[in-house]
Amino acid sequence: MNRINQLFESNKKNLLSIYFCAGSPTLNDTVKVIETLEKNGVDMIEIGIPFSDPMADGVVIQEAATQALRNGMSLKLLFNQLTDIRQKVSIPLLLMGYLNPIMQFGFENFCKTCKACGIDGVIIPDLPFKDYQEKYKAIAQANQVNIIMLITPETSEERIREIDENTDGFIYMVSSAATTGAQSDFNQQKLDYFKRINDMKLRNPRMVGFGISNQATFQSACDYARGGIIGSSFVKLLNEEKEPEKAIKRLLKAIK
Repeated sequence: MNRINQLFESNKKNLLSIYFCAGSPTLNDTVKVIETLEKNGVDMIEIGIPFSDPMADGVVIQEAATQALRNGMSLKLLFNQLTDIRQKVSIPLLLMGYLNPIMQFGFENFCKTCKACGIDGVIIPDLPFKDYQEKYKAIAQANQVNIIMLITPETSEERIREIDENTDGFIYMVSSAATTGAQSDFNQQKLDYFKRINDMKLRNPRMVGFGISNQATFQSACDYARGGIIGSSFVKLLNEEKEPEKAIKRLLKAIK
């Protein structure tokens, strides 16, 4: 069974998923960051594939991606870094990136390499759901790679149920239609959105992302979904501290 599915079937609550951009702040710390996050109790990790035009991301992650590209990070190099990762790490690992680098690598080759490295899922924010169904779903499934789709407050109930029916792993609930970035709290409008989706009783579990940075926002995510995804806050701390151990301990202190 896919490790993502195993995690959610464990019935563990208050799940924490952390995003970081591979190659930033330094080129060769990918494995070190992953190992450190697992050691500190993180439940799932999203490894960012740097791209020159990350349209769903805010300033913090944009700058991290730019730094990673300057450092020489590429999708091929990232896969090389991840070759033996399953000898060291057991929690679910996902890649998060945009279509352009993946298509240049070749989608089938990409999925096969994910399987070979032990990557459990992929998040592609600019992959249209229709294209996923028609062109990519069968390839991903053949390689046991879960394609995780995003929904926003503007996503229709019909589309949400269609995504729920045709994907596996979890649904990524974007807290707002804005780009990534830390928020101090979630307003009533966002909480109403979380409740509305929760009340739909979907087949797939959900994780909330975008804007989680402190105890209030993380708790809100856990109240209405299985947990929260934190990106910008960790990327910022990692850039400040340089050491992943110090960065994750600061983050855990802020959200617990």
